Amino acid sequence: MSSDRPESGAALLLIILLAVGCGVPGEAPAVPEPIQNLLFIMGDDHSTGVFGAYGNTLIRTPGLDRLAAQGARFERAYVNSPFCTPSRQSLITGKLPHATGVTLLPTPLGEDQTTIAEHLEGFGFRTGAVGKMHFNSRLRHGFEYRVDRGHYREWLETMDPPQLGETTLVRPSLKPFRNPTRIWLNAEVLPGSQIDERSEGTYFAEKAIEFLRTRSEKRFCLWLSFAEPHSPFNFPIEYSGKYNPADMTTPEVGPDDEARVPAVFRDLSEQDKKGIIASYYTSVEYLDKNVGLVLEELDRLGLSGKTLVIYVGDHGYLLGHHSRFEKHTMWEEEVRAPLLVRGPGIVPAVNQAMVEFVDLVPTILELLSIPSLPGVQGMSFAEVLRGQAKEHRQSLFAEYLPDNQAMLRTHRWKYIFTSGQHDLALGYATGTPPTGIEHRLYDMVADPREFTNLADRPELTETLRSLQGQLLDRFKHTDPRAGRLPSDLDISQALAWFCEPPEEPE
Repeated sequence: MSSDRPESGAALLLIILLAVGCGVPGEAPAVPEPIQNLLFIMGDDHSTGVFGAYGNTLIRTPGLDRLAAQGARFERAYVNSPFCTPSRQSLITGKLPHATGVTLLPTPLGEDQTTIAEHLEGFGFRTGAVGKMHFNSRLRHGFEYRVDRGHYREWLETMDPPQLGETTLVRPSLKPFRNPTRIWLNAEVLPGSQIDERSEGTYFAEKAIEFLRTRSEKRFCLWLSFAEPHSPFNFPIEYSGKYNPADMTTPEVGPDDEARVPAVFRDLSEQDKKGIIASYYTSVEYLDKNVGLVLEELDRLGLSGKTLVIYVGDHGYLLGHHSRFEKHTMWEEEVRAPLLVRGPGIVPAVNQAMVEFVDLVPTILELLSIPSLPGVQGMSFAEVLRGQAKEHRQSLFAEYLPDNQAMLRTHRWKYIFTSGQHDLALGYATGTPPTGIEHRLYDMVADPREFTNLADRPELTETLRSLQGQLLDRFKHTDPRAGRLPSDLDISQALAWFCEPPEEPE
């Protein structure tokens, strides 16, 4: 190489500096600003199937789609229980439902369980929870600022009733299992009785904005939990007519689905089903509008560049899949849920890594540079978010103990165990005799719709045994009751033992 050309030395220096990430001479390297705050947003019963960023071209979700484009979107994020209360309390503690002691709908989260808010409060964070938290008690669990449905109802009583036109139709009050199913699932696609500015979701968005405006002088943790699109799929009067039931498509069902479909869904007509789906779509669009309001305020306040923003659905929802309109199952549309993450240092990407919602607490704490919360059972996937790893878990766990069910999901296989002791719970009875112990095995590559149970195939006996063993090991390593497991049980009996809710007397 010739050394009598000064520009060649400068060029070489520039190449070296760029190679080590130092930029050009005189410029500081691009280092992301440390993450200071957390804004955690949750939709209720929000399915990945009704979400623009996840490929649905009919739904309009511009606010959430923008968030997805700016951050990481997870294709394989799974809840640890397909059910509101257990999923939410597991997520907020970083422990599996059976470890929190919350596996049934009315169970309160105990004072002995430490939430991420209590942990962050100890490090000087301002903490707030707006909306539906399902604590099932008056405890705040570390949230100093708390706004819930009771506050909304009190506020609404101070307002004059809206002036509705004589021809304006609104849905009746929610009376699940008392009204006909088509009524409480809103097959008529009727709005609530409020205009947008007085509707619950908008109220919660405004209260979250109030928190950001008045409490963001210090590091903060704001948990914002909307009730949409939970049945009856609420939306205000202005959203009427946004989706035509005739444009909706009901999914194909499998050959074995009708045999175990809950009785409450059997009388729904095709028109009813399309109307229910249209109501759900409308509620999702209303949810998206309110998410967008909060994200816009975060931008306006100059907080977006130092705030970790996470959006999840507390679980998915079946919109006619397997002839059902509910959660409470291990079908893919229910246990797979939306997960979006945006913040400094997080690489915008579509991630295929398998993650569980129990992993969120340790991930959040690592990204906030806060010491881990003792006792968490999740694993941080911060390296995936930073682009330093592509994989996280090799298997995923979920449980639905009201029906004594548990699931283990790998890249290829899904195994579902149920002790089948009784007909389905919470008003979803089939009217048929209990099944007894049941094993289901699905090849999620060849049969993604989960139509063919392969558990009885002789050539898959070893696969089935391996998945059963992995599922049992997950219980043994995480359930506080594991030390009391009788030693004389076979693997099915042991799984049945663990699938009893811890809240029930033993």
